[in-house]
Amino acid sequence: MIAPAPEVVPDRPPVATESFSPVVELRQYTLHKGRRDALIELFEREFVESQEACGMQLIGQFRDLDDADRFVWLRGFRSMPARAQALAAFYGGPVWNSHRSAANATMLDSDNVLLLRPALRHGAFMLAAARNGSGLVPPPAALVVAIVHPLREDALDGFDDWFMRAIAPLLTRGGALLRARLVSEHAANTFPALPVREGENVHIAFLGFEGAQHHALHQAVLARTPEWRAVAADLRDRLRSDPQVLRLSPTRRSRLRG
Repeated sequence: MIAPAPEVVPDRPPVATESFSPVVELRQYTLHKGRRDALIELFEREFVESQEACGMQLIGQFRDLDDADRFVWLRGFRSMPARAQALAAFYGGPVWNSHRSAANATMLDSDNVLLLRPALRHGAFMLAAARNGSGLVPPPAALVVAIVHPLREDALDGFDDWFMRAIAPLLTRGGALLRARLVSEHAANTFPALPVREGENVHIAFLGFEGAQHHALHQAVLARTPEWRAVAADLRDRLRSDPQVLRLSPTRRSRLRG
């Protein structure tokens, strides 16, 4: 008997898998005017697989929709000692040595870096199991919004639990996805050649949207919600300053999407 051919299901959604990264860097680069696309092309051609071969996880790469000269990306590590080994292997290796001059020529500043770890209660990213290839067909439009909460010292304990009870249910109405929650990692920088911002306490919520229009509609609805106005005042009392909101458009090969 001839077995029937397997059913072909087109455009199957990618399987999600949890990030293996207990340590995460959020890197925001300020670039020379008009050089962002050149850096992204170089980055996605040369620096994705080469970094992962050294033991890192490339979580996502993004264009900042509110700053045409800012490139934002996330990479993860299994531990702080593993971070030191992976960074030494990559930045001392042949790929970076071959392309660092071209990469650095696009940048004005690359030191805006937050060292983070997942919050408790499953705060890590869930990522597509496979990264989009480098073919010509672009992936669907999507948007990742990172909300950086600079916390007061007396608000550190219990903030994530409060966030999940009071804030998250409101943020995820209307189809927004809560992709991850990260908090400051205060371990000593294990690779001093790359500076990080120290002495800060932040909580970052990463939300996924179908696109910028979906996010704009979501914000308009949220602003009219009485529960949101009440909880927003409580949120302000827990923060040192206003949140930073990053509207991030994933690049072609970003694993993290909306």
